[in-house]
Amino acid sequence: MTNFTLSSPDIPAGGAIAPVFESDMFGCGGANASPVLQWNAAPEGTQSFAVTVYDPDAPTGSGWWHWMVVDIPVHVTSLAANAGEKGGAHLPAGARQMRNDYGIFAWGGMCPPPGDKPHRYIFTVHALSVPKLDMPDDATTAIGGFMINANTIAKASFTSTYARA
Repeated sequence: MTNFTLSSPDIPAGGAIAPVFESDMFGCGGANASPVLQWNAAPEGTQSFAVTVYDPDAPTGSGWWHWMVVDIPVHVTSLAANAGEKGGAHLPAGARQMRNDYGIFAWGGMCPPPGDKPHRYIFTVHALSVPKLDMPDDATTAIGGFMINANTIAKASFTSTYARA
Protein backbone atom coordinates (compact mmCIF):
# COMPACT_ATOMS: atom_id res chain seq x y z
CA MET A 1 0.00 0.00 0.00
CA THR A 2 1.28 3.47 -0.86
CA ASN A 3 0.32 6.98 0.11
CA PHE A 4 1.23 8.26 -3.35
CA THR A 5 -0.22 11.77 -3.70
CA LEU A 6 -0.35 14.61 -6.21
CA SER A 7 -1.02 18.24 -5.32
CA SER A 8 -0.58 21.77 -6.61
CA PRO A 9 -0.10 25.01 -4.68
CA ASP A 10 -1.63 26.74 -7.74
CA ILE A 11 -4.80 24.69 -8.30
CA PRO A 12 -7.00 23.49 -5.44
CA ALA A 13 -8.11 19.87 -5.66
CA GLY A 14 -11.88 19.92 -6.05
CA GLY A 15 -11.86 23.69 -6.59
CA ALA A 16 -11.90 26.12 -9.47
CA ILE A 17 -8.88 26.74 -11.70
CA ALA A 18 -7.64 30.34 -12.01
CA PRO A 19 -7.90 32.09 -15.41
CA VAL A 20 -4.09 32.36 -15.74
CA PHE A 21 -4.10 28.65 -16.66
CA GLU A 22 -6.58 29.25 -19.50
CA SER A 23 -5.31 28.66 -23.00
CA ASP A 24 -4.22 31.46 -25.31
CA MET A 25 -5.51 29.47 -28.31
CA PHE A 26 -8.94 28.71 -29.82
CA GLY A 27 -10.30 32.13 -28.83
CA CYS A 28 -9.31 31.89 -25.16
CA GLY A 29 -7.39 34.75 -23.55
CA GLY A 30 -5.40 33.21 -20.70
CA ALA A 31 -1.66 33.15 -20.14
CA ASN A 32 -1.48 29.43 -21.04
CA ALA A 33 0.77 28.85 -18.01
CA SER A 34 1.14 25.37 -16.57
CA PRO A 35 0.82 25.02 -12.78
CA VAL A 36 3.30 23.73 -10.24
CA LEU A 37 2.65 20.05 -9.58
CA GLN A 38 4.15 18.10 -6.67
CA TRP A 39 4.02 14.42 -5.76
CA ASN A 40 5.37 12.22 -3.01
CA ALA A 41 5.46 8.69 -1.64
CA ALA A 42 5.92 6.93 -4.98
CA PRO A 43 5.83 3.17 -4.58
CA GLU A 44 8.85 0.90 -4.54
CA GLY A 45 9.82 -0.13 -8.05
CA THR A 46 9.10 3.27 -9.60
CA GLN A 47 11.63 4.00 -12.37
CA SER A 48 10.12 7.17 -13.87
CA PHE A 49 6.98 9.29 -13.92
CA ALA A 50 4.46 10.59 -16.43
CA VAL A 51 2.06 13.49 -15.87
CA THR A 52 -1.21 13.95 -17.73
CA VAL A 53 -3.98 16.55 -17.71
CA TYR A 54 -7.26 15.48 -19.27
CA ASP A 55 -10.71 17.06 -19.76
CA PRO A 56 -13.35 14.31 -20.04
CA ASP A 57 -16.08 16.93 -20.63
CA ALA A 58 -14.70 18.39 -23.88
CA PRO A 59 -17.34 18.16 -26.62
CA THR A 60 -15.26 15.87 -28.82
CA GLY A 61 -16.63 12.42 -28.06
CA SER A 62 -13.22 11.46 -26.68
CA GLY A 63 -12.30 14.22 -24.21
CA TRP A 64 -9.26 16.48 -24.55
CA TRP A 65 -5.63 15.89 -23.58
CA HIS A 66 -4.15 19.18 -22.35
CA TRP A 67 -0.74 17.91 -21.31
CA MET A 68 1.29 14.73 -21.41
CA VAL A 69 4.82 14.66 -20.01
CA VAL A 70 6.75 11.38 -20.02
CA ASP A 71 10.20 10.11 -19.08
CA ILE A 72 10.33 12.24 -15.92
CA PRO A 73 13.34 10.89 -13.97
CA VAL A 74 12.59 8.92 -10.81
CA HIS A 75 14.38 11.43 -8.53
CA VAL A 76 12.05 14.27 -9.63
CA THR A 77 9.05 15.00 -7.38
CA SER A 78 7.65 18.17 -8.94
CA LEU A 79 7.18 20.18 -12.09
CA ALA A 80 7.93 23.90 -11.87
CA ALA A 81 5.61 26.72 -12.81
CA ASN A 82 5.34 26.93 -16.59
CA ALA A 83 7.26 23.69 -17.10
CA GLY A 84 4.86 23.16 -19.99
CA GLU A 85 6.08 26.01 -22.14
CA LYS A 86 6.94 25.23 -25.75
CA GLY A 87 10.45 23.87 -26.03
CA GLY A 88 10.40 22.37 -22.52
CA ALA A 89 13.15 24.59 -21.08
CA HIS A 90 11.67 24.28 -17.57
CA LEU A 91 11.19 20.50 -17.69
CA PRO A 92 13.54 18.20 -15.79
CA ALA A 93 16.42 16.88 -17.92
CA GLY A 94 15.31 13.84 -19.91
CA ALA A 95 11.56 14.56 -19.67
CA ARG A 96 9.63 15.12 -22.88
CA GLN A 97 6.25 16.60 -23.75
CA MET A 98 4.05 14.67 -26.13
CA ARG A 99 1.81 16.39 -28.66
CA ASN A 100 -1.46 17.37 -26.93
CA ASP A 101 -4.88 17.72 -28.52
CA TYR A 102 -4.11 21.32 -29.51
CA GLY A 103 -1.44 19.77 -31.74
CA ILE A 104 1.49 21.26 -29.80
CA PHE A 105 4.29 19.78 -27.72
CA ALA A 106 3.50 21.90 -24.66
CA TRP A 107 0.93 22.67 -22.01
CA GLY A 108 -2.42 23.54 -23.52
CA GLY A 109 -4.53 25.45 -21.03
CA MET A 110 -8.21 25.19 -20.32
CA CYS A 111 -10.58 26.47 -23.00
CA PRO A 112 -14.09 25.06 -22.62
CA PRO A 113 -16.78 26.53 -24.87
CA PRO A 114 -18.19 29.83 -23.54
CA GLY A 115 -21.26 29.26 -21.39
CA ASP A 116 -20.68 25.51 -21.13
CA LYS A 117 -20.99 23.87 -17.70
CA PRO A 118 -17.73 23.75 -15.74
CA HIS A 119 -15.41 21.15 -17.20
CA ARG A 120 -13.46 18.73 -15.03
CA TYR A 121 -9.69 18.64 -15.41
CA ILE A 122 -8.01 15.50 -14.14
CA PHE A 123 -4.37 15.98 -13.15
CA THR A 124 -2.55 12.64 -12.78
CA VAL A 125 0.97 11.51 -12.02
CA HIS A 126 1.80 7.93 -12.96
CA ALA A 127 4.60 5.97 -11.28
CA LEU A 128 6.06 3.87 -14.09
CA SER A 129 7.90 0.55 -14.03
CA VAL A 130 10.32 1.61 -16.80
CA PRO A 131 12.86 4.46 -16.97
CA LYS A 132 11.66 5.58 -20.42
CA LEU A 133 8.61 4.85 -22.54
CA ASP A 134 9.33 3.17 -25.85
CA MET A 135 7.41 5.40 -28.24
CA PRO A 136 8.29 7.97 -30.87
CA ASP A 137 8.42 11.67 -30.03
CA ASP A 138 5.46 12.33 -32.35
CA ALA A 139 3.21 9.62 -30.86
CA THR A 140 -0.46 10.49 -30.51
CA THR A 141 -2.04 10.95 -27.09
CA ALA A 142 -3.80 7.60 -27.61
CA ILE A 143 -0.45 5.85 -27.99
CA GLY A 144 0.96 7.86 -25.09
CA GLY A 145 -1.98 6.91 -22.91
CA PHE A 146 -1.63 3.26 -23.87
CA MET A 147 2.09 3.18 -23.09
CA ILE A 148 1.64 5.07 -19.82
CA ASN A 149 -1.17 2.76 -18.65
CA ALA A 150 0.72 -0.37 -19.73
CA ASN A 151 3.63 0.62 -17.48
CA THR A 152 1.83 2.24 -14.52
CA ILE A 153 2.38 0.66 -11.11
CA ALA A 154 0.51 3.41 -9.22
CA LYS A 155 -1.10 6.75 -9.93
CA ALA A 156 -2.27 9.75 -7.98
CA SER A 157 -4.83 12.30 -9.23
CA PHE A 158 -6.89 15.30 -8.34
CA THR A 159 -9.70 16.94 -10.25
CA SER A 160 -10.50 20.65 -10.49
CA THR A 161 -12.95 22.61 -12.66
CA TYR A 162 -12.96 25.52 -15.05
CA ALA A 163 -15.68 27.39 -16.95
CA ARG A 164 -15.75 30.43 -19.21
CA ALA A 165 -18.47 33.05 -19.00
